[in-house]
Amino acid sequence: MGSPDTNQKKGGFFAAMTSGLSMFSNAMHRSVNGLLGYEGVEVINPEGGKEDAEEEAQRGRWKQEERDSYWKMMQKYIGSDVTSMVTLPVLIFEPMTMLQKMAELMEYSYLLDQADKCEDPYMRMVYASSWAVSVYFAYQRTWKPFNPILGETYEMVNHGGVTFISEQVSHHPPMSAGHAENEHFTYDVTSKLRTKFLGNSLDVYPVGRTRVTLKRDGIVLELVPPPTKVNNLIFGRTWVDSPGEMIMSNMTTGDKVVLYFQPCGWFGANRYEVDGYVYNADEEPKILMTGKWSESMSYQPCDLEGEPLPGTELKEVWRVATAPPNDKFQFTYFAHKLNSFDTAPKKLLPSDSRLRPDRWALEKGDLQGWCCKEQADLIFLEERQRAEKRNREAKGDQFNPKWFDQTEEVVPTPWGDLELYRFNGKYIDHRNSIDSSDAVDTGDVQSIEFCPWQYANLSE
Repeated sequence: MGSPDTNQKKGGFFAAMTSGLSMFSNAMHRSVNGLLGYEGVEVINPEGGKEDAEEEAQRGRWKQEERDSYWKMMQKYIGSDVTSMVTLPVLIFEPMTMLQKMAELMEYSYLLDQADKCEDPYMRMVYASSWAVSVYFAYQRTWKPFNPILGETYEMVNHGGVTFISEQVSHHPPMSAGHAENEHFTYDVTSKLRTKFLGNSLDVYPVGRTRVTLKRDGIVLELVPPPTKVNNLIFGRTWVDSPGEMIMSNMTTGDKVVLYFQPCGWFGANRYEVDGYVYNADEEPKILMTGKWSESMSYQPCDLEGEPLPGTELKEVWRVATAPPNDKFQFTYFAHKLNSFDTAPKKLLPSDSRLRPDRWALEKGDLQGWCCKEQADLIFLEERQRAEKRNREAKGDQFNPKWFDQTEEVVPTPWGDLELYRFNGKYIDHRNSIDSSDAVDTGDVQSIEFCPWQYANLSE
């Protein structure tokens, strides 16, 4: 890995985050316009070259008739933000909601524990930024999570002493807020994705704010992740890449980490690779970091030119956990835990994502049920949500989340402004005083009913 100055001259390492769009225009893509007779289709084989597009286009999870039908339906949305405006087929869903997906960042929370206990300010950043990278192995899944219903929640306990709560705080635009805490750190996020549909690919921009507070010294860290591109949505095998910069800033001391996620090149060149540095407040490199977000991250002290210090060696700081072989939805073991009641509190909020009948049916492999009764249940919930919105508007009322408060603060991000929500602490009081009258008892899983009444009055 070259020095910071060298990388800057190459235009990669310190490229503006908003250059993510140009990074997406990778020379590896190839149009299969004339070959398939579809206008605007670009197919990318991450393991091949420019001549593989036609063959790659015939692969993937779609049957020919499904692919043709879906392509005709989606053409009119090219260039649009499709975060919540398009009805999608069950074929592309995974049995998890966006609220649960937010909790996947807690899998390697021990890295934040180590960051809090660490005396060295630069190693603290190594641990914390490795934690931020670690979730990308799970994020490479090619299935779409369910959009949460307004007021829907997700709770997680029994993992590294962490208590996690997330809530859908807005329906249009779709926004979620989350809070996690243990003895070493607090984690707060407001998330509002923005997308751009490009025909056979989708650009995803993380319009959000993620902050971690390390409790021992009150250190506040802020994370800006790279954008993500989902390739071969309809034609070819779907795969995910996240080319661009990840920046973690120490808001207390001025130190920062800049990591560059390399774009996938021809024949898989540079795929998954991450390189970067820990800088002090004077922007001098102190530690180099390198690895693959699909495997592991390592670090080594460096000089002011970014070269490894003599007498030091590269040391591993994080390695991805073993994943289940041939898992249908590419779930990790932790993702399965998030869906289970093992990570649920004994008294669970009735608005929890685990209780969604559509999600539950898909998890159990009941695709016919999902497409019939359970999809009807989902439509019922969505219609009820719209009716409640109309009632609120008629009364001049406004929806207010239970566990997060909207602030007057609007913060800029590289991909647009963000209305900020803050954890209000009521959830902690609620957990301390909860009784059986307003919760689902998870002690007897067999008795739990996965039906729409569990979602009654979510948004009241």
